[in-house]
Amino acid sequence: MKKWSALWFGAILILVLLSGCGTKSEKDVINDLNKQYENINSYKTDAVMTFQHNGKKQTYQVNITYKKPSYYKVALSDGKKENNQMILRNPEGVFVLTPELNKSYRFDSNWPNNRSQAYLFHSLAKDILNDPNPGFTAKDNQYIFETKTNYNTSQLANQSISLKKDLTPEKVQIKDKDQNVVVTVKFKSFKVNPSIDNKTFDVKQNMTAARISKTQTTTAENSSSFKLLQPTAILSGTKLASIKPEITTLGDRYVLKYAGKKSFTLIESKSETSVSSVPTLATGSPENLGFAIGSSGDRSLSWSYGGTDYFLASDKLTQSELMTIAQSVNGIATK
Repeated sequence: MKKWSALWFGAILILVLLSGCGTKSEKDVINDLNKQYENINSYKTDAVMTFQHNGKKQTYQVNITYKKPSYYKVALSDGKKENNQMILRNPEGVFVLTPELNKSYRFDSNWPNNRSQAYLFHSLAKDILNDPNPGFTAKDNQYIFETKTNYNTSQLANQSISLKKDLTPEKVQIKDKDQNVVVTVKFKSFKVNPSIDNKTFDVKQNMTAARISKTQTTTAENSSSFKLLQPTAILSGTKLASIKPEITTLGDRYVLKYAGKKSFTLIESKSETSVSSVPTLATGSPENLGFAIGSSGDRSLSWSYGGTDYFLASDKLTQSELMTIAQSVNGIATK
């Protein structure tokens, strides 16, 4: 009898030990993530980024390549795989490329280390590791962290980061102060430590490859009509006051002035293809709008999309509000 009791006790003990295998604590996961953060040499990933505002969703494709110590290539395109742009970081600096206009800009910026970046592994890992009290949930096939963010606005203060069991990212949701999801990034694939040549991050090579690509659409050159657009985002107490056409040496442009508590000015002009491929020195920092990569300055935001150059400025709007307005510029305006 005692023999059978001992056997049963041993069997139960083995089951208990086995049931505990594979289940990691928050501390274990964070320790493993820290090791991966420090040891990963390169990665390639394809992701889908979705912006949500005013009940509308806009989805864009993002392709990311990274190589240690600080080489980055982020290629962005819309659903039609047009209006391609990219951000490059290499030993020469940070560059924003718009191949369809033969334009490239060089930034004196520490991007992507200056703030959170929802589509970059190292940024997500850093947000988890730097949060002293992250929320943590372990599920069958993933680990979920609720962390603070490092954006230049308090309105996007939180995010939910879902990691697979191998600690590669699966999904990220950025939330506003009311916990509404504003941005979602879903990673379709994530290859760890692939072989990547440094030429992948070369400005000239990327410009040339994009312009000769069969799928490259030269929107600015092919568009026969200039479409004046206006933002659809609604700011309380703010409305369109005037639309003023102007004639400049570079062609026609329109100045849209919005009056009210959150006043701002939006200037639109037809994009011109550059005759020079030499990068232009730009001020500010690169800003990923989802559909385009712009430049954020002091109370301003500029970008090119669909054959049009946009410049948005206001001393009343926060950087987050400027982003919201820019991301909603898709409504047809009456001239």
